[in-house]
Amino acid sequence: MQLDLNLLTALDALLEEGSVTDAAARLHVSTPAMSRTLGRIRRATGDRILVRTGRTMTPTPRALALRATVHDLVQQARSVLSPHTDVDPATLDRIFVLKWHDALAAAAGPALLHSLRAQAPGVRLRFLAEAATDTHDPRRGDVDLEAGSGAPASPEIRHEIVGHDRLVLALRPAHPLYRGPLTLESYAAAEHITVSRRGRLRDPVDDALEARGLSRRVVVAAPTNATALQFVRGQDLVAAVPRLVSRALLDDLGLRTRPLPLPMPTIPVHLAWHQRYDNDPAHAWLRAQVRIALHDACDPTDDDTAEHADSPSPD
Repeated sequence: MQLDLNLLTALDALLEEGSVTDAAARLHVSTPAMSRTLGRIRRATGDRILVRTGRTMTPTPRALALRATVHDLVQQARSVLSPHTDVDPATLDRIFVLKWHDALAAAAGPALLHSLRAQAPGVRLRFLAEAATDTHDPRRGDVDLEAGSGAPASPEIRHEIVGHDRLVLALRPAHPLYRGPLTLESYAAAEHITVSRRGRLRDPVDDALEARGLSRRVVVAAPTNATALQFVRGQDLVAAVPRLVSRALLDDLGLRTRPLPLPMPTIPVHLAWHQRYDNDPAHAWLRAQVRIALHDACDPTDDDTAEHADSPSPD
């Protein structure tokens, strides 16, 4: 049997896009031509590969099992047939789209931009806010890098942990809890604000309190950390926010932090990108710069010492 290795490229596109039309657009062929290619793939594999379910197409179990292998084979072939080229940041002219959690963008974004402007003046950045309903998806190629606390579920998304963050208590200096002992009971008795893009009045802090027989009263939910801190600035509310926020926002708002009187898991910082960018020299260079910026922002060298120093002794 004579094998047509071009079918691997088409199969890779079909499995990534999950659509004959989108795969055709990606490979710059007509939809009927891609449909015929899918027919050839089905005959070669003895499997339907993609089956229609309503208005979408769903990969078969065999297709799911093949996806990673097919992609790796295509990438290896491209690596063999393409000359290795190093990127020259000084001449790089490109726009990168970054979808980051707002705390990460505030903490690491300015340092990243400063570094890029010094090395690659032709590079521009577009930071996108995380949204309750995602309109930008790395699988469609309209996001270069994501950064946040959640690990991506899609198998074609690469990701790595570049650091860890943790929650601290943010409050204004006039808040009664800023001076004097901060106990678990006094913390639970305060009025709280949660940070939730979906407006949820409950988060993992409530679970941790309930495990100790306590509960708290959440009076408001805000969509971002920056918005939550504006509420904290003007009222006797407390917010559990990522430590990274304290570097970027709290000083400007005149707010203070105290260690959270409740053990909570650390928060992993995930950097994620679509596997199509694995062998893109410019993208690899950007990833290296982003790793440095995020790692520096997550550096715990001023961890507990700085925050305890910020917390006053009892009068």
